[in-house]
Amino acid sequence: MGGNNSQLRVDLAAAFRLAARFGWHESIANHFSLAVSDDGGHFLLNPWGLHFSEIRASDLLLVDTNGNVVEGEGEVDRTAACIHGPIHARLSHARCVLHTHMPYATALSSIEGLRLEPIHQNATRFYDLVAYDDDFGGLALEVEEGERICAALGNKSVLFMANHGVTVVGPSVAEAFDDLYYLEMACRNQVLALSTGQKLKPMPEAVARKTAEQWRQCWEPETHFAALKRILDREQPDYVE
Repeated sequence: MGGNNSQLRVDLAAAFRLAARFGWHESIANHFSLAVSDDGGHFLLNPWGLHFSEIRASDLLLVDTNGNVVEGEGEVDRTAACIHGPIHARLSHARCVLHTHMPYATALSSIEGLRLEPIHQNATRFYDLVAYDDDFGGLALEVEEGERICAALGNKSVLFMANHGVTVVGPSVAEAFDDLYYLEMACRNQVLALSTGQKLKPMPEAVARKTAEQWRQCWEPETHFAALKRILDREQPDYVE
């Protein structure tokens, strides 16, 4: 491993290991990517066949937006190429793209017309940052499906994908992963609240907006991600290899 993307590789490898620790992975499916060029034309991506829990920095492929391997050994998951390629090519705010079928977010995406509600302070982090794709088009095996998904995401940071899962994007691994973490926590709270059969208690819009602004003023995603990486440094230090 070398070049100026070494730290980018380490951060993305950490995201895979952490997702596996939290139970957000699914078999050898799902995929995370990170652009290494300002135009999004080249990005790091996990190779097909590796479990999230075994991915190392050196395992990551460098690919272009057409899904061609530029550097590294392994194959590109066709669905990863079709989803991540258009997003990196077209959305400048999506430097890091995390696509997963994590349990609680996916549960909400499986309910007709359901939306993430501002019933807890964690949910307010995503005030006006969530898009919804209510039209599942099958496995993303064609670029056209990836382009449709990209259009549905638009300028938002989170896309709930009906009958599928969720995609979270951000300007760095730390920021995208922090959002992924709090999104699952917010979804877990909503699923548990729904399971009581009682009426949800959304906060007023003004309060939700104010709390979202407070999150942005006081929270530091990099500090959270650094703490998570320290756990990996102690318990799974091979992720940096």
